[in-house]
Amino acid sequence: MIKVGIIGSTGYAGAELVRLLLAHPEVRICWYGSRSYIDKKYAQVYQNMFQLVEDVCRDDNMAELAREADVIFTATPQGLCASLVNEEILSQVKIIDLSAEFRIKDVAVYEKWYGMTHPCPQYLPEAVYGLCEVNREKIPGARILANPGCYPTCSTLSVYPLVKEGILDPATIIIDAKSGTSGAGRGAKVDNLYCEVNENIKAYGVASHRHTPEIEEQLSYAAGEPVLLNFTPHLVPMNRGILVTAYASLKKQVCEEQVLEIYDHYYRKERFVRLLEPGACPQTRWVEGSNYVDVNFKLDPRTNRVIMMGAMDNLVKGAAGQAVQNMNLMFGLPEEMGLELVPLFP
Repeated sequence: MIKVGIIGSTGYAGAELVRLLLAHPEVRICWYGSRSYIDKKYAQVYQNMFQLVEDVCRDDNMAELAREADVIFTATPQGLCASLVNEEILSQVKIIDLSAEFRIKDVAVYEKWYGMTHPCPQYLPEAVYGLCEVNREKIPGARILANPGCYPTCSTLSVYPLVKEGILDPATIIIDAKSGTSGAGRGAKVDNLYCEVNENIKAYGVASHRHTPEIEEQLSYAAGEPVLLNFTPHLVPMNRGILVTAYASLKKQVCEEQVLEIYDHYYRKERFVRLLEPGACPQTRWVEGSNYVDVNFKLDPRTNRVIMMGAMDNLVKGAAGQAVQNMNLMFGLPEEMGLELVPLFP
């Protein structure tokens, strides 16, 4: 059995990790970390875990946890994980970080967009970016795994095949994304109160959202050249889900059959990326509670553009599910183990 510790187990992503890992046949959770609820029973924080979890919440003592666990998931606020990591800990345990601290290779870019000094930039070169469908070969040997952000996961997987194949002009990419409120975390914020969110939709982080450089970096690797793009997220009044609609100008004349072949080439063997039938548009309701990403596209000959679409659950494939997928790869388990979740409906 893989012994797992979770630091930040009482946030939304951490709680989703608990839900998934409790059903994983090769995992035992040995540490439920939470600064806010130390010594409180986990099932008193989340009553859905009544009679399922008897443990109490513990602190974020990573040095002690490293002696007990085989892998540590850190679902923590920005800056915490990197402040705790050192060589002694990494010699004992693998770390899967769900924050952005190890996702961006250029420390100057990270510090500019996140407005903070990176606590341990020396580990950025070795950290592996855990977008399984793109970076699978590098994941098994990782000591530090940077779990991708929710928006970057859906955005990158929606447009990656056409960027990689040089079909579109990467300088023209515009990404419009919408997310449910759980993407903002469980912390109390006025903007996330029911009366602020209900019956409303709004753009936020316009031209400044922190996930922008992460998307740009991954698409730059795919394009073989620097990519700058417009990314605009929106908050919608639902609990879960991300919908991405991306636009770009075509560099080559292609028909729908050719584009379909490109997507099929990249994703036909992928367990968790579903290329929809022609004409079907991804919807968040059809992926809720699952690790699937539904993608599709539409050519617009009138404007010489391609419209690329994706939908996923931000807490599963966008956070905890992808983290478990990465853990499976790191420990030589079937990639889908513990993640064969049928989407919920209604």
